[in-house]
Amino acid sequence: MTGTDPLELLKIDHLIDEEESAIQDTVRRFVDDRVRPHVADWYENEPSPETMRELAREAGKLGLLGMHLQGYGCAGTNAVAYGLACMELEAGDSGVRSLVSVQGSLAMFAIWRFGSEEQKQRWLPGMAEGEHVGCFGLTEPDFGSNPAGMRTYARRDGTDWVLDGTKMWITNGSIADVAIVWAQTEDGVRGFVVPTDTPGFSAPVIHRKLSLRASVTSELVLEGARLPADAVLGEVTGLRGPLSCLNEARFGITFGALGAARDCLRTTLDYASSREVFDRPISSYQLTQAKLADMALELQKGFLLAMHLGRLKDDERLEPRQVSLGKLNNVREALSIARECRTILAASGITLEYPVLRHANNLESVLTYEGTSEVHQLVIGQALTGQSAFS
Repeated sequence: MTGTDPLELLKIDHLIDEEESAIQDTVRRFVDDRVRPHVADWYENEPSPETMRELAREAGKLGLLGMHLQGYGCAGTNAVAYGLACMELEAGDSGVRSLVSVQGSLAMFAIWRFGSEEQKQRWLPGMAEGEHVGCFGLTEPDFGSNPAGMRTYARRDGTDWVLDGTKMWITNGSIADVAIVWAQTEDGVRGFVVPTDTPGFSAPVIHRKLSLRASVTSELVLEGARLPADAVLGEVTGLRGPLSCLNEARFGITFGALGAARDCLRTTLDYASSREVFDRPISSYQLTQAKLADMALELQKGFLLAMHLGRLKDDERLEPRQVSLGKLNNVREALSIARECRTILAASGITLEYPVLRHANNLESVLTYEGTSEVHQLVIGQALTGQSAFS
């Protein structure tokens, strides 16, 4: 018997226009050709820096890097198209989606939104092509959810800036050509465009991860890194700068996490229809069907939420608290789906022959980065009560 795809139950194809669908199809083919054949090996052995840089160049050729930005070689797509691209990338692996979203929504967006024209001209075209890789240095070893406590400091020395400090859990850090580093100054938090060949800058790789293994994660160390006066992102002071970048990334995650969940559910439907227990496929048992129904329901609800937020963003009406709703719900439900799928696959679910536990392990990180679930709960709580619980 042939079943219905979990995202087709509600017949929601009409919510995506022809151009958006074409972009989604292109990204899906890219993932099928360049990610799926290799991702289990990347997860088991970690990809080489050369592999990740080549993947960035291929993504650049497709126009995926900074695709929702205007000008400077960027594709200039709408927000929904960007979200659908993130969904297809994360259906391959969260680490691959992280490569693209950190490049476009964090590093490139920071320069595009807050940089000078000289900074934009120098970096954005090459980053859009994938010839230059970027990273985004905000989180520190002791300051994640409370970035206002960051200890990285930038002081003036004549006309120069000198940066000292450490950033942690930085995607793309060790393969980056440019780092956007946020630091305390005497005037408040400022952002700096830091070429990674700057003396005093280093980015050691973080190994022995159990999650996001198909992604390069690094520490950033700045020891007297000297930068010229024009390295500062001049159009913003304070946490508004980095937090606005994080909202861009969180929006992509709202779609992206659904890709991982969809891949788990499709894999599980195929497995359950062929795996027999007591002379019947396990898909024919009531308990299995109840699990599948609940997972399909949450996947569709999450997709409708993501599409709604995407249309709000394209109308320039999307608020940060609404992004928190999307990130909180969709990552939480995607992780629940991945875990439940593992139970249906039983022992097969713990191997890299199937993607479900790889996705689940990745989503454990996605649940935490770009704002933990608890932080997003408090953002929503503040919106509901008018009272901040952060301090």
